[in-house]
Amino acid sequence: MNADFPRILTLLRKEKGISQKQAASELGVSQALLSHYEKGIRECGLEFLIRCADFYNVSCDYLLGRSPDRNGSTITVDELPEYDSTSKENTFRGSILPTLNKKLIVNSLNILFDLLQKCNNKALTNEISSFLMLSVYRMFRIIHSANPKNQQALFTVPTSLYTHYADAAMQISEANAAAISAGEVFADHEPLKNREQLLMTTESLANGYPLFASSLLNLIQNSENKIKSDRK
Repeated sequence: MNADFPRILTLLRKEKGISQKQAASELGVSQALLSHYEKGIRECGLEFLIRCADFYNVSCDYLLGRSPDRNGSTITVDELPEYDSTSKENTFRGSILPTLNKKLIVNSLNILFDLLQKCNNKALTNEISSFLMLSVYRMFRIIHSANPKNQQALFTVPTSLYTHYADAAMQISEANAAAISAGEVFADHEPLKNREQLLMTTESLANGYPLFASSLLNLIQNSENKIKSDRK
């Protein structure tokens, strides 16, 4: 049984803003059967899959979780836009993998920081920025340590301490960001007010960020596949 179909089927119905009863009527099945499909209790046939794809205006590949794009298209490195294609640092030679991953991350960050700008909360922006910078810092130190000839004076925090210190700082930033997003008031941080600006669906992301949405959706899919594989 496809594990993604029940989740995506439910997501599309809620995204459309209709009840399970109404969706069942439109799709020509009983509410009980649709409930079983959405819970993953029963597996649907090809005819129902196609009917759902037509009703929700998505591809069968999207419904089955085979593609993060609603139209089912696959993405190549050349199709991913560059935020600043004229920058020298945006040019990679050799393996295609670093280029692809770099584009996925950079384009996804464009969406993230645009959303932060819309919600206009300085504390939330600072906490998320700190978390991301610490993550890059940690990975850069790992790459730096690969060559013992590299300049050690580049860093002031000792090698034996930076991982734990950075991890602690990232957890604090993540906790603060979560509290701010939840509307909690603490340490003079202003709670998040413009929550409506952060309303997101796959459709709204595609419409609001036509150049970058595919990158974010692919990043989400890749990340969750990694999480699932690590749990096995």
